[in-house]
Amino acid sequence: MGDRAYKVVSALLGSSAFIFLFLILGVLLIFSYPSLIVNGIGFFTRVTWNPNISGSVTVIHGIRAMSNASYGMLVFFLGTLLSSGLALLIAVPISLGIAVFLTEVAPRRVSFGLSFFVELLAGIPSIVFGFWGFLVLGPFLKVYIEPGMATYLSFIPYFRGPVLSYGLPASGVILALMIVPIIASISRDAMSQTPLELKEAAMALGTTRWETTRRVVLPYARTAILGSVVLGLGRALGETMAVAMVSQSAVNLLPTNFYYPINSLAAFMAQTLDSAFTDPTSMEVYALVELALVLLAITTTVNIIARLMVRQGFISSAEHVVQV
Repeated sequence: MGDRAYKVVSALLGSSAFIFLFLILGVLLIFSYPSLIVNGIGFFTRVTWNPNISGSVTVIHGIRAMSNASYGMLVFFLGTLLSSGLALLIAVPISLGIAVFLTEVAPRRVSFGLSFFVELLAGIPSIVFGFWGFLVLGPFLKVYIEPGMATYLSFIPYFRGPVLSYGLPASGVILALMIVPIIASISRDAMSQTPLELKEAAMALGTTRWETTRRVVLPYARTAILGSVVLGLGRALGETMAVAMVSQSAVNLLPTNFYYPINSLAAFMAQTLDSAFTDPTSMEVYALVELALVLLAITTTVNIIARLMVRQGFISSAEHVVQV
């Protein structure tokens, strides 16, 4: 009886992740169904988000909605991709630099202390990052950094002025600070597991410390590094409060240069949910749930692509080290 109970309990716990994900997906599909029917494919291609609360109620395909209301997610979709992509561009080199320094360069006592601070950075609440970004980082970027970028990088079309806001740069930097601890900690742990024999063999062949790191340590930890980047990207895609506080809350406005305000899917949902309940037809609530469904689809797709890259796009770390 003990073994049978152990088997049943273990099976339930093992399948709990799938069950929770299935339940979440089911709820999102049920509550987004009215929006899917009323808004159709235009929901993914339109720029305008206007619930038109003051209008009259009409019936579309048997579902109540406000007349002349428009729901489009394109602004928030692009804002999510741009801010998360910028965060990765900033965070990945910094994180790998931190991981390499902690594992290959710093003395043990220094490495232990710095590792503690890196992990401590991951525990800071996002609202704290948001306040710091709103009060310090955003104004600093707008006054000192962005005008210089608009002047000296104007030969790149997307970096030409005018400087209207610190939305995208501040959002990217804030998200980068939030995902650096994730990528750096996992990468450091993976690099520290590199067998000492491999490093000593490489150095015995005359390689420098940098060449040993580049040709042995990094390839050995490559799969874990890729996984940490995907985890960081997932955190950036779903971050809400910090982005909501520094993105400048763009609505119905596509960014035409690097200095425009933006908005992300998660941030816009948090900003709009309260007012959405004033819609007498609840269509705006259903549209927000459809945004949540899109965000879930994006994060799921990212994880699937990452798994395919690990399995098919790269040779195993051990094989690479042997070849080297």
